[in-house]
Amino acid sequence: MLEPREGIPPVIADEASLAEAVAAFAAGTGPVAVDAERASGYRYGQRAYLVQLRRQGAGTALIDPVACPDLSALGDALAGTEWVLHAATQDLPCLREIGMIPTRLFDTELAGRLAGFPRVGLGAMVESVLGYVLEKGHSAVDWSTRPLPEPWLRYAALDVELLVDLRDALEKELDRQGKLEWARQEFDAIAAAPPPEPRKDPWRRTSGMHKIRRRRQLAVVRELWQTRDRIARRRDVSPGKVLSDTAIVEAALALPADVRALAALNGFGHRMSRRQLEQWQAAIDRARALPDPQLPSSGQPVTGPPPPRAWADKDPAAAARLSAARAAVTALAEQLGMPQENLVSPDIVRRVCWEPPRPADAAAVAAALASHGARPWQVEQVTPVLVGALTAAGRGQGQG
Repeated sequence: MLEPREGIPPVIADEASLAEAVAAFAAGTGPVAVDAERASGYRYGQRAYLVQLRRQGAGTALIDPVACPDLSALGDALAGTEWVLHAATQDLPCLREIGMIPTRLFDTELAGRLAGFPRVGLGAMVESVLGYVLEKGHSAVDWSTRPLPEPWLRYAALDVELLVDLRDALEKELDRQGKLEWARQEFDAIAAAPPPEPRKDPWRRTSGMHKIRRRRQLAVVRELWQTRDRIARRRDVSPGKVLSDTAIVEAALALPADVRALAALNGFGHRMSRRQLEQWQAAIDRARALPDPQLPSSGQPVTGPPPPRAWADKDPAAAARLSAARAAVTALAEQLGMPQENLVSPDIVRRVCWEPPRPADAAAVAAALASHGARPWQVEQVTPVLVGALTAAGRGQGQG
């Protein structure tokens, strides 16, 4: 499919055009297809730079959320309408920022997972379910570009062109497999989920952190990461364009004493100006000067069970329970034709195995699963196999 059915609509970039679109979509019928384009890897943060919608009776709309940053009127007009998104959790945060928050949704990617499709990208799903090939060449472009080139707008319009058709076909397939109610519970959970909490110590997610062993080196990572983040936010560019994670880790490992030593490291080479080198060296010097009590801890406080690799030493009985439970859940997931992580979160399985209910009967295991956030359909499916695995592992330990 190379062209949207009604052609490429003009980009909405003023309040009058937006008001017309709001009225048109409020008057439309059926579900509304929604998508958003971000500039990941180019700009700071995850804001939306284009929003695409399509609804029966309203056609397709392409909205510039830079020119129209408040789309709450559109969100209000669609209140109660089912929104169809592909990989909803990726787009909902940036949509929420501009006032678009669904109360009901259908996630075509998640539907594909539950239905057992091996490839769940939008292009692959449209091709395997509807028989159309979508041109997918512009997914990773810089959507903050203005004006947006026509081929990009064509691609963006096509992303919502067939989304409701895909939703309808997947609904039929889920119903055929007896999984439609399961999918609805998953979609309701996504729609009802609160915005994610800001990540504590985000600098700890720097790629290559496993190489860092000493607290002084951790302080360098933290200082360089925070300096980079401030610069990236001020310049509105992706942090990786300011300084790479690889360079941050290299500097932390080397602890260079001056600009000359810093310039010799990977990532700080000949392209970097003297002023830039000096600002990174100043960050390193701040970390080097910290008194020991102010150095970051070598690990974050652990909530919940320890990493599974440590279970055999810490609690062999728990390790046996986890091994039995994982095998049972994997077998059930294969039987049901879906990825194991969609049948039940691996973290929930770990928590139940680390501190199993006593006795590990069906009622207690079901209550434990629900307390950790499993949906009712997951509790119903997983409880019998977990009870069996916990019981078998307990017998095995007893015989040992």
